[in-house]
Amino acid sequence: MATSARERFTQLVHNPMEDFDLAEAALLIAQEDQPELEVAAYLQRLDALAAAVRGRLPENPDSTAILAQLNTLLFQEERLTGNVTDYYDPRNSFLNEVLERKIGIPITLSVIYMEVGRRLGLSLIGVGFPGHFLVKYTGAEGEVVLDPFHGGATLTHEQLAQKLREMYGEGNPFLGQIPQLLTPASKREILVRMLRNLKGVYLQRQDFMRAIQAIDRILLIDPTVASEIRDRGAIHQRQGHLQAAARDFRQYLQLAPQAEDAAAVRNLITRMTAQLN
Repeated sequence: MATSARERFTQLVHNPMEDFDLAEAALLIAQEDQPELEVAAYLQRLDALAAAVRGRLPENPDSTAILAQLNTLLFQEERLTGNVTDYYDPRNSFLNEVLERKIGIPITLSVIYMEVGRRLGLSLIGVGFPGHFLVKYTGAEGEVVLDPFHGGATLTHEQLAQKLREMYGEGNPFLGQIPQLLTPASKREILVRMLRNLKGVYLQRQDFMRAIQAIDRILLIDPTVASEIRDRGAIHQRQGHLQAAARDFRQYLQLAPQAEDAAAVRNLITRMTAQLN
């Protein structure tokens, strides 16, 4: 099943128009780790959540009414919430686990929010805000920034600025870039961010096999991300797989010959080559 999960994931992310189901792709990330996972069952769960919201709406509801009912269902009744006690649990990055356990991180909660909203006709987009993934709705009523990690709360630009101060300190360069930081994230960018979260968790746990699997899927989405190839090489080196490490480091230098660490990587290749000969 893990192989078929990878194959289906590849089919989806290689769609040139990004015309693929984001929830399915996110569930396939989990299925590779949990081969027994039934993707269709969780897609039906999202359908059911949307149907429950739809059943409460008046005829021809506006976006404000839909968002209010969406928030009520997901965060008050379903009790979806942000995991503040064990943020780096890998289950927080698996959509099925978030739906079952009712707890997750900003990006998985946002994907659920977006996907249920999409089924209700809401054009919700993901926003790769620094350090904290968000959702944005733009309609006749204007732009609304929403935080599914905190119950779908609406955030003003000043509140966003305060988040940046808390994360990065006063005077950080992000403070003058809030409109630019609210640009839409593509489906592929969302998946990459999910996989990078998993990669970081696995590296922290020294689960190098799963960290490499996360990197491999990032590179399926975009094979030109030089930093991921370098990081995979570093993992191979740490495991003593010097040929694989050298291969990745050479590919990294081909993609990023002027990188700040290029000289250090060249020295690494020289030392590893000497060890192999």
